[in-house]
Amino acid sequence: MDNPGETDGTKAASQPPLRGVSKSASQRVKRDGEVSSPRGSVKPVDDCYAFKVDHFRRIGALRRRFARAGLPGLVVTHLPDLRYLSGFTGSSAALALTRRAARLFTDGRYTSQAAEEVQAARVEIVSGSAAGSAVQWLAAQPGVALAGFDPAWTTVAELARWKEALPTRLRRAFLIALPASLVEPLRRVKDEDELALMTAAALTGCKLFEHILSFIRPGLREIEVAAELEHQARLMGAESMSFETIVASGVRSALPHGKATSAVLPRRGFLTLDFGIILGGYCSDMTRTVFLGKPKVEERNVYKAVLEAQEAGVAAVRPGVRCGEVDEAARAVLRREGLAEAFSHSTGHGVGLEIHEPPRVGAGQTTSLTAGTVITIEPGVYLPGRFGVRIEDMVVVTATGGRVLTPAPKALIEL
Repeated sequence: MDNPGETDGTKAASQPPLRGVSKSASQRVKRDGEVSSPRGSVKPVDDCYAFKVDHFRRIGALRRRFARAGLPGLVVTHLPDLRYLSGFTGSSAALALTRRAARLFTDGRYTSQAAEEVQAARVEIVSGSAAGSAVQWLAAQPGVALAGFDPAWTTVAELARWKEALPTRLRRAFLIALPASLVEPLRRVKDEDELALMTAAALTGCKLFEHILSFIRPGLREIEVAAELEHQARLMGAESMSFETIVASGVRSALPHGKATSAVLPRRGFLTLDFGIILGGYCSDMTRTVFLGKPKVEERNVYKAVLEAQEAGVAAVRPGVRCGEVDEAARAVLRREGLAEAFSHSTGHGVGLEIHEPPRVGAGQTTSLTAGTVITIEPGVYLPGRFGVRIEDMVVVTATGGRVLTPAPKALIEL
C-alpha cells in the first residue's frame, strides 16, 4: 500500500500486454482460463473460509515466551493482538495473563459478544477501564510481583492511569515495559488456516481488479472508480476494505498515496489502483497501474523498469534472507535504470490482521524472513507533475522461496 506460473523461488515470464481491453461485461480480462461472471452477478465469497482457531495453543505459546523472559504476568491491550490470542473482536478490552490463568476484561457492550467469541480466557465485564482492571487483577495474583506491557501500544497517559489503579507500594516497579513485543513474532508466522484465509482475500482482490478493468473509462471521477471497487468488494463478501482505496490518475499517479478525489480520469495517462479487502479479519493488499490510451516510449520504459524491479524483489524472497536484501534486489534494478531517486518508500511490509505489520522490507533492514510470513513487494517510480507507476503483490514465504498470492496480470494493460 504494495504469475500464476510462478513457483517457490522462481520467476515466471511476464504475460503479454493486454491491449484494447473491452469495457463490455462479456469481454473482460480472463485469468488461467477462468470465466468471469458478468457484472452484477459476482459470486460472493461464502463462510467456508472461516476457521476454528485454537486460542489455547496461541496463549500457551505466548506464556512460554514471557516465562523465558522471566515475567510472571503480562497485560495485552493492542486490539489485533487480543483478536489473535482470544478471538475477541470488540473495540475495548484488555487481556491479563499469568503462567496459569487468563482473564479478558471488557465492558457491558460486549457481554454477549465476548461470551460467544472467547473460550481460552475467563471474561470479566467491568464498568471502568478494562486495562486498569486487568492491571489490578494481575497485582492481586499470588506470585505475580511484576507484569510486562508493550510500550509500542501504551501512551504515557494510559500508563499513568494504570499505575493509579495499583496500590501505592506497587506503582513504581510493578509494570515493566517490554524491550520488544512478545506477541508480534507469533503473529508474524501464519499457520495454514490463516494462509488459506489470506489467499482467499488476495484472490478476491484479483477478481475486483478484473472487474474494475471493465468499468474504467475516461471521464469518470476517481471517487466513482473507488466506489465501484468497494461496492463490488462488499458483494464478493468483504467485511471492509483494508485501507482507504487509492485511485490516482494522470499526474496524480505520481502521488504514492494519492487517495481517490473528484479528479476526472484523463483520456491518456497512467491510473494507479491500490486496494485491499478484509476477510475473517485478515487483510489483502495489491497495486496495479494501467494506462488509458497509448503510452509513449518513456512511459513504457518506466513501467518496464518497475515491473522488472518488482519481479526481482519477488524472486529474492526465501527463508533466511534479510529484508534489506529483498529491498536491494528491487532497488538495484531501478538504480541501473537511473530511477532509484524516484523510488521514495520501502519495498514492502508485512500483512495479516493489520495492513501494515512487521517486518519492514526496506533498505538496511536486518530482520530475516521466516516461512509463513506474508509480505508485500511494491516498488514504484514517481515523477512529480508527470506520472507514477507502482506494482504490488502479496507474497508468502515458503520453505523454499516465495509464492505470490495476487496473480492478477502485471504486464502493461492499455485501456
